[in-house]
Amino acid sequence: MNIYVSNLSYSTTSEGLQGLFAGYGEVTSANIITDRETGRSRGFGFVEMPSDDDANKAIKELNETDFEGNTIKVNVARPKTERSSGGGYNSSNRGGGYSNNRRY
Repeated sequence: MNIYVSNLSYSTTSEGLQGLFAGYGEVTSANIITDRETGRSRGFGFVEMPSDDDANKAIKELNETDFEGNTIKVNVARPKTERSSGGGYNSSNRGGGYSNNRRY
């Protein structure tokens, strides 16, 4: 089962996250998501556990608990959804003399 963990401290490491969940069963992977440009943590990550029972227990017991100074949120990860490719500037009148059809 894939688990989404949010509101992580920016100093949390993948190893620290794995250690937290290892207390509930086998952890296949633990990854902190980082910003592509800066390499800094974005404050959330994913944990994969092969046993749904262990994963559900971890979710239930770790959600809304303190980890490294932050109250974390732990949920079942949902599949990534497609983002619309429409640009915000093209669809609204921003004023200032710019045309709605102008691309930036």
